[in-house]
Amino acid sequence: MVRAAVLPAVGAPLEITGIDLPDPGPGQVRVRLAAAGVCHSDLSLSNGTMRVPVPAVLGHEGAGTVVAVGEGVTHVSPGAEVVLNWAPSCGSCHACTLGEVWLCANALNGAADVYAHRSSDGSDLHPGLNVAAFAEETVVSAACVLPLPEGIPLTDAALLGCAVLTGYGAVHHSAQVRPGETVAVYGVGGVGLAALQAARIAGAARIVAVDVSPEKEELARTAGATDYVLASETTAREIRGLTDKQGVDVAIECVGRASTIRTAWDSTRRGGRTTVVGIGGKDQQVTFNALEIFHWGRTLAGCVYGNSDPAKDLPVLAEHVRAGRLDLGALVTERIGLEGIPAAFENMLVGRGGRALVVF
Repeated sequence: MVRAAVLPAVGAPLEITGIDLPDPGPGQVRVRLAAAGVCHSDLSLSNGTMRVPVPAVLGHEGAGTVVAVGEGVTHVSPGAEVVLNWAPSCGSCHACTLGEVWLCANALNGAADVYAHRSSDGSDLHPGLNVAAFAEETVVSAACVLPLPEGIPLTDAALLGCAVLTGYGAVHHSAQVRPGETVAVYGVGGVGLAALQAARIAGAARIVAVDVSPEKEELARTAGATDYVLASETTAREIRGLTDKQGVDVAIECVGRASTIRTAWDSTRRGGRTTVVGIGGKDQQVTFNALEIFHWGRTLAGCVYGNSDPAKDLPVLAEHVRAGRLDLGALVTERIGLEGIPAAFENMLVGRGGRALVVF
């Protein structure tokens, strides 16, 4: 039996309880978690913004040590340190054949499987977003396990599984920030902090962080922000004032609200790029008129998982960490146990702190 945070139903409180995991079958790996990040996507799954089969063990950003492997698994062995990949590509769907593995049509098929059972009554449990990282141990498909490059602290490596891949990828893959460009990052949570660091790594000349909380300014500046703007009705105007009335070359939206997406668009220069990372609800409607789309010549793009290929990007990120360019620990503002996840969700709702990390 291992302890886990179980979502019994959409909108219900998490329950910290014992679960029973099977031995890994063919093509499966059992992992003892060292840490798991609390991501806004977990909150979106719990409240129904995103759909998930329930009851489920959430958590998709994790790292740990391999305990056992099933038949046919050769790329990792017991004792190996690994990062969990919640969206493994199938390699054969249309998106994968185009090289767009972050859009794999089959990436989340495993979330519908029964992977474990409650210890108390034997009821079925699903793995939220494939990997069920809010637990002391998990059993996942071998495709969900990536060997951790050498020289990376195992606990902090959990952040590589989502926040860093997403924030770094939004800057380097989606927006393709070039040296000397100006960048605005909306939302200074875990992903936003990663995006700020990524913009600095990309050589951005000016990096503006935007958030509702004045307490996050120090976090943002440590991550690479040269300027900090409190979100308001005048945010776009303030950002244009910082950029010779032109607007930034790139805006990265990490919030997922219609108003923030609209503001990010408004704060980019003519011909600029707006990348939307935040996951909003279906009720969040963003409106543009046909004339402004023509006149401003801006690009608005969605960004899934940072448009990343985790297998290729993980070694790149590891090199940035080893060289001191990327500070994983700077994303973490709270280290908690499983019991602290509900409070971490509440902090997200009010915009408090960066990334909360569950440490086992």
